[in-house]
Amino acid sequence: MAILDFVFDEDKDQPDKYRYDVKLADIATNRVFYDKLTFIYLEMPKFKKSLEVLTTRFDKWLYVIRNLNRLERIPDTLREQVFEQLFDTAEIARFTPDQVRSYEKSLKYYRDMKNSLDTAFDEGKAEGKKEGREEGRAAGREEGEQQKEREVVINGLAQGLDDKVIAALTGLSVEKIEEIAKEIT
Repeated sequence: MAILDFVFDEDKDQPDKYRYDVKLADIATNRVFYDKLTFIYLEMPKFKKSLEVLTTRFDKWLYVIRNLNRLERIPDTLREQVFEQLFDTAEIARFTPDQVRSYEKSLKYYRDMKNSLDTAFDEGKAEGKKEGREEGRAAGREEGEQQKEREVVINGLAQGLDDKVIAALTGLSVEKIEEIAKEIT
């Protein structure tokens, strides 16, 4: 694409035509040489649309290209993220060398801080997952042991064993065995 600040002499009589899509053609056969190769020329002096009549994003882009050096702020018609980013970038382009150094320094500080925070967050998240898995395993083991003890008590009672014998086999208190016995009856 070429953005021109002049008008082709051959087309001065066509004030509304400012975009040219040009393809290479073989002179002998007059056929397009390669269909996927296109040159686009924009004659910016011919683009005269005002803000009020802009309808397409292409028109908006052309308006911005033609008028960026005259715009002090973003017009409401151009309040879209892509144009806001463009205006932010254009504002940085106006910085003095000292302002550029200061901006780059603050940007570097911001990126360093963000990377540090992101790294700390990721490490904390990984550590939390690890601790959660370990705590989950410990809780699972404990629950499994309690379930096993409960099964031994239930089987012992079903076999007619005395509470004191079951307590000696499992290491549980007689009170705990009596509690389990009440739950199953």
